[in-house]
Amino acid sequence: MIDYQGRNALVTGAASGIGAALAAALASRGARVFCADRDTGGAKRTAEAIAGGAQALTCELTTAGAAAELIDRVYEIGGHLDLVCSNAGVSHRGRVARTAFEEDQRVLDLWEVNFFAGLKLAQAYARRLDELAQRGRLLATASETALSVPASIRAGRLAFYGATKHALLNAMEWYRIEQEGGPLDLHVLLPGAVYTPLISAGLPEPSEVPDHFELLMPEECAEIALRGMDLNLFYIPTQAHILEDMQPRVSAVAESLRALGITGGG
Repeated sequence: MIDYQGRNALVTGAASGIGAALAAALASRGARVFCADRDTGGAKRTAEAIAGGAQALTCELTTAGAAAELIDRVYEIGGHLDLVCSNAGVSHRGRVARTAFEEDQRVLDLWEVNFFAGLKLAQAYARRLDELAQRGRLLATASETALSVPASIRAGRLAFYGATKHALLNAMEWYRIEQEGGPLDLHVLLPGAVYTPLISAGLPEPSEVPDHFELLMPEECAEIALRGMDLNLFYIPTQAHILEDMQPRVSAVAESLRALGITGGG
């Protein structure tokens, strides 16, 4: 188990949901937590709810340079940084065939927050670690939609959300290869349904969520995330159905190979 006593942790998207739960879970293990969110009031509430105190920071990750500035602010306040949880995320519902990409700011912001922000935080953090000859840890929150198109949510029109999370996972896989021997231990959280505001807005009671979603509360998701980091896992899935949902794609690729007559060598 990772000892967080005396360590500083930054959590983005900390105003609610998984981010707030991560902040609380890390604090319970002794970390000094910096709770960052564009929702200033929400970040303050999360920080104030943490026994022993935490630091709330306002950050709008769609603003140019915001990710690097956030890393710098934590170093200025705390003197060091041991863990970054790049958890901030936004959702957007839309149809691929009907979206005017260049004109829809919501889609552009979706990519900036869900995809680029995590990579920009990782770059800025790694630079500081290199300068100080130190090691650090980064957890990026992706989604089950990074791995499949779950049948249970197809009606939700989450194509662009899923695309950003898939891109984030793939980029983090490449980043892990590129910085092998580098200063960062990398992890990607792959949550399925978690009772965050994205779900509670449409389903006010957790009991209303269908059983096949295998719904988790944010606190449960956060504990899985910390356990995955304890085990030094890169992929941290949160529900068993995530593996099952990947199988149709695997089977379809296998069937296509058979149809094309492409077989393995040997």
